[in-house]
Parts: sequence; C-alpha cells; structure tokens
Amino acid sequence: MTVARKTIGERLAQLEVQRKTLQIRLSKQERAIDTRRKVLIGALVLHRLENDRDMQFAGGIAEWLRRELPKFLTRDGDRDLFDDLLKPQLHEPSRGNIGDIGNGRSAS
Repeated sequence: MTVARKTIGERLAQLEVQRKTLQIRLSKQERAIDTRRKVLIGALVLHRLENDRDMQFAGGIAEWLRRELPKFLTRDGDRDLFDDLLKPQLHEPSRGNIGDIGNGRSAS
C-alpha cells in the first residue's frame, strides 16, 4: 500500500488556509471584546446619568454628552437614539436635562 505524500507546496497552501481561518476567528473575537467593552461603558454612563445623586457629576456627564455626541454621531438614526440626551425636556429632570438642575439655567 502506498501513501501519497503531499508536496511542500500543497502543505504550505493548507497551512495558509488554516492561518486565514484562525485570523478570521481572532478578528471576530477581538470585535466581540470591543463591542462588550463599549456596551459596558455605555451602561455605566447611562446608569450614572439615571441614578447618581451627585447632580454636579451627573450634570457634567450630561453636558459633556450634549456637547460631544452631535460631533460624534454621523447618521440620523444614531442621533435619534440619543434624542433624550441631546434635546432636554423643559419640565422633568430626566437624563436629558439633568445637567441643568440647580445651576440657574433653564433647559432649552
């Protein structure tokens, strides 16, 4: 019985396919980690905006977001997701206007 041996070229091609497969898996894993980090940071910021009793701190975050988000968000659909932060309501102390509480400014 004879066993056909692969040529060096065939072995290199097979290793290249394996390398590409592993590279794709690594990229997916890195994207998943990046996404998880973004979700957790976003959850922390929203939690602080909604629950922080330190109005100066929460107000500072809200003010920073109102200043920075419009420059960062490029698609209308993305802006719509943050409408409550970008366009504060007049009468209720929500996430959107928490920065305006107690500093003498009216929400507008």
